[in-house]
Amino acid sequence: MSRVADVVNHLLNFPENIEKFISTPRTHDLNENENENKGASSIPVDILDSPKEYIFYLDVPGLSKSDIQVTVEDENTLVIKSGGKRKREDGEEEGCKYIRMERRAPRKSIRKFRLPENVNVLAITAKCENGVLTVVVEKCPPPAKPKTVEVPIA
Repeated sequence: MSRVADVVNHLLNFPENIEKFISTPRTHDLNENENENKGASSIPVDILDSPKEYIFYLDVPGLSKSDIQVTVEDENTLVIKSGGKRKREDGEEEGCKYIRMERRAPRKSIRKFRLPENVNVLAITAKCENGVLTVVVEKCPPPAKPKTVEVPIA
């Protein structure tokens, strides 16, 4: 029975290396303007840790790159915001109307991620393609190991 409990515990807990990225947004952390925060939602994300970089994949369906803002605040907080505006396709002919509208219009969204110390914030790139925003955060190379030099004693 202990093995089952261990497996369930492992599945319910975030791995330690992913946990360092998640910064749960609180209403007062999102923006200075409280009225602007009302109705803000969270953007779904996948985070890939590769040997040379961290890659963030965020779902932003119906939004173009001009609708999304990617910034770094306080030197180590990656902030991704969207204005939440998506143009609905109007009927090309007069008299056209929607029979059903199930897709929700996107709301203002924001995600914040605390970046580890080993990243180069000046080398962050972002690309929006086919409803997926890809943000690549380059890792700094590991510091060189200090060499031990034996000094002879005279």
